[in-house]
Amino acid sequence: MAQFFVIHPDNPQARLIREAVKILRAGGVIVYPTDSCYALGCLLGDKAAMERILDIRQLDLKHHLTLVCADLSELSNYARVDNSQFRQLKAATPGSYTFILQASKEVPRRTLHPKRATIGLRVPEHPVALALLAELGEPILSCTLSLPGDSEALTDPYEIRERMERQVDLVIDGGWCGTEPTTVIDLTDGVELVRRGKGDPALFGF
Repeated sequence: MAQFFVIHPDNPQARLIREAVKILRAGGVIVYPTDSCYALGCLLGDKAAMERILDIRQLDLKHHLTLVCADLSELSNYARVDNSQFRQLKAATPGSYTFILQASKEVPRRTLHPKRATIGLRVPEHPVALALLAELGEPILSCTLSLPGDSEALTDPYEIRERMERQVDLVIDGGWCGTEPTTVIDLTDGVELVRRGKGDPALFGF
């Protein structure tokens, strides 16, 4: 049965953030708020937890998982970023964008797109997500909480708990996040708009 924490969306309670990070470090899968939608998350190095997320979403790794990072400095540890890409990232972070980039050697191969060795990366703009990242000290491996057969991402933490209490270890109620996922920009070979979402694609000329 999943635990359920109500965490203030603007002033996260430090005690609950610490408890949430303990669950992650113990191999847990959590549901947590971001600046676009609620997301599923686990430790980057936890193969079993990653496989649980893929099973919940019924995905394979041709769908990019995302490393949610505390800031641009941390993001650049996990991706190969040239000067041009760094300027583009700096203009859009933090924010509701996911970037497809070539992964660095810091990223386990099992988490990468099987043919391209790429991964999604983002820096959120949500106090609860940022508090979790600060306490954890490393990125959270994540994907949007959109269940198979649903037309939209789940937004109500109480519905999330009801539907997923046997599939995840923690649901964080961090208030309303919306249903619009991130805008996805592929920066591996120029600039390609993969998905139009909450982040304004005009920032990249689309």
